[in-house]
Amino acid sequence: MPNKTKEHWEAVYQNKQPQEVSWTQVHPKTSLDLIRSTHLDKSAKIIDIGGGDSHLVDFLLEEGYQNISVLDISAEALERAQKRLGKNAEKVNWIVSDITQFDTNSTFDIWHDRAAFHFLTTPEEIRNYTETVNKLVSSYLIIGTFSENGPKKCSGLDIQQYSEIGLEDQFTNDFQKIKCFTEDHETPFETKQNFLFCSFKRKN
Repeated sequence: MPNKTKEHWEAVYQNKQPQEVSWTQVHPKTSLDLIRSTHLDKSAKIIDIGGGDSHLVDFLLEEGYQNISVLDISAEALERAQKRLGKNAEKVNWIVSDITQFDTNSTFDIWHDRAAFHFLTTPEEIRNYTETVNKLVSSYLIIGTFSENGPKKCSGLDIQQYSEIGLEDQFTNDFQKIKCFTEDHETPFETKQNFLFCSFKRKN
């Protein structure tokens, strides 16, 4: 059976350049600050969920992180990032997968997700994601979604907005909230999208 979500995202990355999509960031300052705030060393295992052709991986490599995985449903998106990084792409573990179907024997010290989780809108998709997080994350969860003041759609798809309490409730069984905050992301077309970012630590 065709995966319509995968088809959608492959088409997006085949037909649009970074300056033509709303999520593009030249410098992912918030994500970097939250990753640094864990105070884990540079050998920490980090996975970027829905990383696409984001520049986060560039900055993590530049800062000396040695164990980075980038997961995206779109092979096209990851190929773009690999071409941009050149030889440095060999230092990264690239994973083409639908996050709701992702499974691995590995665990991760830091799970980072900016703007992937909010595309999951059915109870089953959300449950699959949270169960995967509970299984695979050993230390820190960093997640950014559209807030209740953010868009209701992105890239032509419905999204799930979150309040601080709503996002915390998704992970409360296994994770303790460290902090949450909202901020505006300025898109390449000079519009603003309000994001909610939360960081969590695994409960003992």
